Amino acid sequence: MIRKIQLGALAITVLATGAAQASDYPNRPITLIVPFSAGGVTDVIARAMGRSISAQLKQPVVIENKPGVAGSMGVVDMKSAKPDGYRLALTPISIFRQPYIQKTNYHPIDDVTYIATYMTYDFIVAVNASSPYKSLADLVNQAKSKPGSVSYGTPGKYAAHHITMAMLSKKSGADFNHIPFKGDTESINALMAGHIDSIVASNTIVPYLSSGKLRALAIAANEKAGDFKTIPTLHDAGYGFDMPSPVGISGPKNLPSDIVNKLDTAIRNAQQDPEFQKVLANYSARSHYFGPKEYTEFAIASFRNEENLLKMLKLD
Repeated sequence: MIRKIQLGALAITVLATGAAQASDYPNRPITLIVPFSAGGVTDVIARAMGRSISAQLKQPVVIENKPGVAGSMGVVDMKSAKPDGYRLALTPISIFRQPYIQKTNYHPIDDVTYIATYMTYDFIVAVNASSPYKSLADLVNQAKSKPGSVSYGTPGKYAAHHITMAMLSKKSGADFNHIPFKGDTESINALMAGHIDSIVASNTIVPYLSSGKLRALAIAANEKAGDFKTIPTLHDAGYGFDMPSPVGISGPKNLPSDIVNKLDTAIRNAQQDPEFQKVLANYSARSHYFGPKEYTEFAIASFRNEENLLKMLKLD
């Protein structure tokens, strides 16, 4: 009986200590893993988000870049982290697709606590300004009349960019020739050099559109911002789909709810920060907010849907 009472007291003490630590959060720097290279759109916007969170929580947010494996290195790293809120990661939508493509040492639902999203990517089909293709219809018609004659570049096989064009191919009956690169910059350079006919790029493309070097034919979004407002959507073109790709911040599994709520509040508030809004506007990026409940539901649905999507598209 005495031992039971002692164990009960110990359990209460541990819970109380955990609650005290959580209520004191954060009391030291927070690391945010960005699973993409430094200097890219995702990195620049993540750093702006980190500065706003830091100002609110009164602790530094240290960005750690870990590119590779289609943006899943953050989740891989974070899986073994202590669930105390001091090691977090960006979680792009690609983490839901990877387990169906190759063996992964993470589970996107079981190993992650989803905190909040703060932005979404847009995907633009574009050609060189000197291209004979003046519209998406021109591009599609050429690929239908001469299968494989129209090439397009993306940052890699199974990236959302690739999925976007694969969906367009399925819905239009066009047969495009996919050329994978290592990133948006490489595919854009290949397009400008005349090595490929078209690309699907994310918000990295903004300065090339603004300078008139490239011409946008369509955008895979149902909302548009900044320089993208005049680009026809795939819905406008009659293909009836878009490619939502929200980016969020997550922690390891079992992250305490009060820490989640503190971070969620900071992320939500950051989206109203003029400095963060300015950085978004520089890339015509859109803020996009899901709280913990919505983000978790989105993650579960996305993980389930990715399997069906890949089976439908039958990508080689």
